Amino acid sequence: MTIVYAIIMFCLLIFIHELGHFMAAKACGVKVNEFALGMGPALFKKQKGETLYALRAIPIGGYCAMEGEDEESDDARAFNNKPAWQKAIIVVAGAAMNLLLCIIVLIIIALYTGTVTTTIDQVTDGGPAAKAGIKSGDEIVAIDDKPVKEWTDIIEGIGGAKGQVIIQVNRQGEELSLTSELSKSDDGTGRQVIGIVPMREHNVITAVVSGTANTWNMTKMMGKTIKQLFTGEVSTKELTGPVGIVYAVNDTAKYGFVYLLYLTALISLNLAIVNMLPLPALDGGRLIFIIVRKITGRAITDEMEGKIHFVGIMLLFALMIYVTWNDIVRFIVPIFN
Repeated sequence: MTIVYAIIMFCLLIFIHELGHFMAAKACGVKVNEFALGMGPALFKKQKGETLYALRAIPIGGYCAMEGEDEESDDARAFNNKPAWQKAIIVVAGAAMNLLLCIIVLIIIALYTGTVTTTIDQVTDGGPAAKAGIKSGDEIVAIDDKPVKEWTDIIEGIGGAKGQVIIQVNRQGEELSLTSELSKSDDGTGRQVIGIVPMREHNVITAVVSGTANTWNMTKMMGKTIKQLFTGEVSTKELTGPVGIVYAVNDTAKYGFVYLLYLTALISLNLAIVNMLPLPALDGGRLIFIIVRKITGRAITDEMEGKIHFVGIMLLFALMIYVTWNDIVRFIVPIFN
């Protein structure tokens, strides 16, 4: 089932990405010669109009082959003959679709699991909060006179307190200040707790806000990681490829479908960000060429750009081989030791 989950995830993410390029190309009037899911020999193919639709044997890639994409073409509908702004839209559309998928998946998760609020759902019997007189239904509005806007403010307020904490709550319109002692958690982390569980809100608007905010937080986290890769703070040995993702799917599936959805959103966002890096063969590299060629005119030919992207593809293949080998050493070799 792990392999099945991984294949479905790969196919979904790649299909969404290439679908973005395909839809943008069609909308801009670019001739699409082939739209394929997978690589290698075709398992199924159908010619419809000018485009060949194909399902190929190896589910680790896909492509939207446009006329004049990497070579010069005299066709008026070729990619190379379109205005720069249309080229830019087509190039960015793949990453935009992966970003959109990430947001939608995180919204679904937030709607399903609910978004934590500052209202208390449960109070642990005999715990510090119960002894302080805190009740289910109380809305926490401040911790030690510091206003509370979200549940993380409560966690930080309790975590930074010493010995006891003053909690201001709204109870049916009446504001109360209650002093609670703190205790240590039982999980061995030494966290300070008072024994309360937040109420979760299943609301579409809240889920949209939460899903969008979580996407932004994940983006900042990935941006920081990419920066650390370039500065050497994070080793390239930490990179993972298809083999590592299969193992991640296997580990994540043990915790349930929601965790698989979260992993899907994470990888989709990763694809969006990595594809927009300004490197040859990646969408970000193609966007840079579009901008440069708009400024410099015909100083860079389609053939020259195509050769540079080809070199970029070869380097990406080399990186993929390196990453896959690292995954094999990290995940597979220990099984036989």
